[in-house]
Formats: sequence, structure tokens, C-alpha cells
Amino acid sequence: MADTSKSRTRMAAVIGSPVAHSLSPAIMNAAFTAADLDWTFIAHEVAEGDTTRALDWARSEGLVGLSVTMPHKAAVAAAVNELGDVARRLNAVNCVVVDGQRLVGHNTDGGGFIDGLAHDAGFDPAGRTAVVLGAGGAARAVVHALAVAGASDVAVVNRTPGRAEVAAGLADGVGRVADTAAVAGADLVVNATPVGMGEGGSAMPVDPDLLNPGQVAVDLIYHPLATPWVVALRERGIEAHGGLSMLIFQAALAFTHWTGGEAPVAAMEQAARAELAARAAS
Repeated sequence: MADTSKSRTRMAAVIGSPVAHSLSPAIMNAAFTAADLDWTFIAHEVAEGDTTRALDWARSEGLVGLSVTMPHKAAVAAAVNELGDVARRLNAVNCVVVDGQRLVGHNTDGGGFIDGLAHDAGFDPAGRTAVVLGAGGAARAVVHALAVAGASDVAVVNRTPGRAEVAAGLADGVGRVADTAAVAGADLVVNATPVGMGEGGSAMPVDPDLLNPGQVAVDLIYHPLATPWVVALRERGIEAHGGLSMLIFQAALAFTHWTGGEAPVAAMEQAARAELAARAAS
């Protein structure tokens, strides 16, 4: 674990805009408590265009790390001193290790997805086929991670062919652009679009009738915990999971980058679910 001999409470933060809704403070503070670390985690609102100033703040305040959310992932990738291999490939950073004045950027989104998939479904992508709906930042992270994990075919479905081609290109040798017909034959189907996000949203990213029992589906949305698409798939006997585990496991990987220790995942999940329940009740 990290050196905790200093008497001053150490601090990490998530930067984004808007950031008040972030679950990261609840998740990370639960992790620090469970690991008996005198650390604290805050949400720090940073407007688009103020990324460099935020990184200077992290240095000057002696933060140990940053979580990075929209709209700063690409800007942070361009501004840090060093990039991990995945962050460099994706040109996106969601985790920064602050080492004195030196900032090292990582991307744990894809790794968090793979770990969450194993946790929820016991699913190993190696030798399996996948369809990813969407071509934004989350989709690109998932496409790349599936290829690294050994998927044999990663099809990207998106309304804009050019964006789909860029995303598919991240799955070296196994990526391709497809249409929704590819959904029916895939071992894994991932919704990486915002369709279905928010309470009461009834839209679905793809017709549930295209899927069949035996397939696994993941919706990266975690609020609500079960989107209308996930509910509809489960009603058809299809194994379907929401995106909370990806959120938790990408945070777990960030915890390890910052502390050098294994993340207390159970405590992090409990905190995330409790926070979501509290928000739903308010």
C-alpha cells in the first residue's frame, strides 16, 4: 500500500463538468475507509477549457490522483507528462497519477469493463464475438479492451459510418463496421450509447427481439440500474447487466494506480448502490 505515515490527509478528486452528480466521491471515499487510508476524495467542477488550470491545481495542492470525466479526457491526455499505453491509443485519460510535479495519465475504462463483465457474467471475451452499439469514448474503450482480451470479432454499429470506422480500427485485426443485423449472431452485445439513460426513458438502443437466450448483453448506463432495454431482455430470458460494475471496476483500477494496493471492491459497490438508492428516494 501507499505510505500513510504523513499526518496530513491526502486528497484525490474527480474533475468534470457537470460533476456534482458523480458517484466517484461515494465510491472512492468508501474504498479509502475500507483500506484504512487517511485519504479523502472530492468532486471538483472544471469548465471546458480549464483543463490545464485544473492540472496545475492538482500539482499545487499535492493531490495523489485525479479521476477525469467529460469533457476533459482528451484534453488531459494532451496535457499530462506521460501516458500509459491504453490512454495513448485511445487519446483519452480517465485517471491521473500525480507524482510530485509529474502527471501520468491512464485509461481504466476498458479494463473496468472487462473486469465488470467477469464479475457480473463470468464472461471471458477470448475467442468470442461481440457487437458494440455506439462509437463515442466509452464505446472506443470497450472495443479496444475486447480486442486486447482476445475477442475474435468486434463489430461496431453506429449511425455515423466514419465514427464507426474509427472505433472499429481500435480492435486491431478483429474490428469491423456492421449494422444491427450483427446483433443476432454475437456472443456479447454492448450498448455504449446514452439511449435509455435517465429515469423514465423508454427508448431502446436496438430491438430486444434481435437477441436470443444464450447471448449476454451489457448496457453501460447505470442510472437507472436496469434500463428499459435490460428489463426487456431479461423478460425474454436473456442475461443482461447494467453498467454499474464497469464504473466500480474502473475506479478500482484507479485506486490501485494511486495506492499500489488491491481495491476493496465490495465496499465500493455497496457505497455506489447506497448512493443511487438515496438519490432515487430523494
